[in-house]
Amino acid sequence: MPPASPPRRGPRPPRVLVFDSGLGGLTVLGEVDRVRPEAERAYVADDAVFPYGDLPEPALVARVLDVLAPLVDRIRPDAVVVACNTASTAVLPPLRARWPELAVVGTVPAVKPAAAASATRRIAVLATPGTVARDYTRDLVRAFAGDCAVDLVGAKRLAALAEAALRGEGLDDAEVLAEIAPAFVDRDGRRTDTVVLACTHYPLLVDVFARVAPWPVAYLDPAPAIARRLDAVLAERGFAAARDAPLRPGPVVFTSGRAPGPALARALAARGLVPA
Repeated sequence: MPPASPPRRGPRPPRVLVFDSGLGGLTVLGEVDRVRPEAERAYVADDAVFPYGDLPEPALVARVLDVLAPLVDRIRPDAVVVACNTASTAVLPPLRARWPELAVVGTVPAVKPAAAASATRRIAVLATPGTVARDYTRDLVRAFAGDCAVDLVGAKRLAALAEAALRGEGLDDAEVLAEIAPAFVDRDGRRTDTVVLACTHYPLLVDVFARVAPWPVAYLDPAPAIARRLDAVLAERGFAAARDAPLRPGPVVFTSGRAPGPALARALAARGLVPA
């Protein structure tokens, strides 16, 4: 009888780089961790120029490419998740052109599911000013919410408030209400019943939104859909999921070079992230 063949070794775990202008992408990373706990993951916050909404589109594209280039060379990821609506509306084609071998998964406002879910046919897209200004966002509204009244709300300070809260700096409910109030409209017999959270920072504050909002609504967080898309892309590339695997610790990179304070360090550690 011939000797038994040695056991076949499975493929290595996938390497995933999650990228955002700040800390909002942690909401996406949390969902990625649920579907791909076995992944070797790294989180990158381009906090040196946060927020991205202040950058003209050409400067935004150049910045993202410049930040990611050395990280892609060093980490060699199989997939890059752009966990930022503002960046995704501009940089996905340039990223795919620059690194055609990478799977690039973006983040776009969840307009289609919001329109499908709304009973009153009035929805709001709560975003950054940069995302609201993009033709991409308006094209989504025309394509998928043509029979809805859609209020595009560019909140100027909401992402910064979410960052401050995660860093342990406190939060003023009145400031949050002032930012989200334009998303709540009661006009012509139709009241907003669905709010698209079109910035990955905003789910960090969803409990606050529910507490201070003028009335209850459904808040649509795109993070679960982004994670499902990443899961599918990795499966297509031959990486089988291991749902019961222990979560792998991973590095977190801040482009500013600033060390996280105690509150943020604890929040990162709870997510299995350690400063690179």
